[in-house]
Amino acid sequence: MATTNPTQPSALTESDRPQPPAPDRLVGLSPTTRNLVAQAMAELTEEQLAQATATLQSALTLAPTHPEILRLFGVVCYRQNRSDIAIAALRQAHAAWTDDPLILNDLANALAGAQRSDEALTHWRHAIEIAADFGLAWYNLGRHLHEHGRVAESEQPLRRAVELLPDHWQARVVFGDALVQLGRIDEGAAAFREVLAKRPDIGRAWWDLANIKTLRLGDDEVDVLSGQLARSDLGDTDRVAMGFALAKALEDRERYTEAFAYFSDANARMSRRVQWNPNGFPQLVARIVAAFARSRAQAETADLGREVIFVVSMPRSGSTLSEQILAAHPEVEGGSELPYLGQVIAEESQRRRVNFPDWVASATAADWERMGRRYLALAAHWLARRPRFTDKMPTNWMLVGAIRAMLPGARIVHCRRDALETCWSCYKQLFARGQEYTYDLGHLAIYRQTYERAMHAWNDRYPGAIREQVYEKLLEDPEQQTRALLDFCALPFDPATLRFHETERSIRTPSAAQVRQPIRRDTARAVHYGTLLDPLRNALRAGAGAR
Repeated sequence: MATTNPTQPSALTESDRPQPPAPDRLVGLSPTTRNLVAQAMAELTEEQLAQATATLQSALTLAPTHPEILRLFGVVCYRQNRSDIAIAALRQAHAAWTDDPLILNDLANALAGAQRSDEALTHWRHAIEIAADFGLAWYNLGRHLHEHGRVAESEQPLRRAVELLPDHWQARVVFGDALVQLGRIDEGAAAFREVLAKRPDIGRAWWDLANIKTLRLGDDEVDVLSGQLARSDLGDTDRVAMGFALAKALEDRERYTEAFAYFSDANARMSRRVQWNPNGFPQLVARIVAAFARSRAQAETADLGREVIFVVSMPRSGSTLSEQILAAHPEVEGGSELPYLGQVIAEESQRRRVNFPDWVASATAADWERMGRRYLALAAHWLARRPRFTDKMPTNWMLVGAIRAMLPGARIVHCRRDALETCWSCYKQLFARGQEYTYDLGHLAIYRQTYERAMHAWNDRYPGAIREQVYEKLLEDPEQQTRALLDFCALPFDPATLRFHETERSIRTPSAAQVRQPIRRDTARAVHYGTLLDPLRNALRAGAGAR
């Protein structure tokens, strides 16, 4: 369900644009072939990927083993999501020029796109061993570590990338994100402001700055941001990000009617750019639930997955707070949003050549055991320091049946928050990827209703196996709720869990700054918008009545 980061520009960024070949990289090519390479580079710059592919194929007809043409062909295929072809071409180039940093960097990009993370990291590290001043390889290494939750490891390569590429705004923004997620809020904000001082037209930097929930934009920053939004030549990607940022700044100033207008405009623009099927999604979830209602098979080892605590919820439901409490415990590592459950299911679907959940009925106990052990192998990094870890990928609520079958020893904590507050908080958030339903209030209501039906079904199917952690109750009585949460997870009480805001760890969610503060009880915001939210209220009531 992940999508490209909507705050990224639609054009190629410097990190995924093939580097123009220097003359010495084209040694041995005829003038005709050199002209074809130059033509392909021009086509790629204009994002004419089909034309660039055809041009490079013509060049390969003339020079089928030339490493530089193979490199460029591999990168274009990677840009077209043709990972297998891209990797094959880049491996052929690498075999000829084994210590070429450009080929290593591009091969790593293609491997990362094919979910072959360990191989990608090896090639990026090799590239910077060969060329210590190769800024793009440093950036890609840091960005990949950051995206895969290894935020502390990403800091040094990202810092090096910023030093080597002072005008590469994407590197500085990702570096700022990492600093915020590591709890160094002021340093992260400073990184975003450094970008905006030079490039006030970068929407992502505005949004990432505004998205530090504990920070308010200054009046001068609001003026600059408003001026940028008034430009007629502003691209839609930047306009969306700036719209969310200005709306948040206006809400901070209690200018709720104006904030609502900007939220509505930004969401409408995003809704036109993403795809979400309000009819197909509930049907898919119903099929998943029904598949596990009919299946009783599960992994043969009853305590398989005892290391894992799954935190399932809709976004903006207090899941980061619950995870932070758990991660304050000396036995628990906070893994945040881990992709491994979906990856294992996708791999099994590919192996069987059958879409999920259609193969669930034929999966045996041995199959689920194998899948559970595959999940644990992928997640082994999170057990390096502590014996347990959390996984709070937002879409895991749909896969509770798979969790129970694959990892019967795992604990499942369901974080639940008031429906109106949850949906409104989602509507105010520009997500880095996925969550396409959040940009339309009607779609949010449908999603909420589907989620509610599924969680009722999972609770009926697995009585006692899921703890419902109600956000409002946690705010009202933190100690009692924390003790009950720890007890459910078979963890002894530790006073550190009541001082969760002191825990040093990376937090890769919009709540990264909030959960580093003591619990606040004044988190409700929907009430300030009055009748403006009546359409959402009515849709949620209608859905509740239908159940």
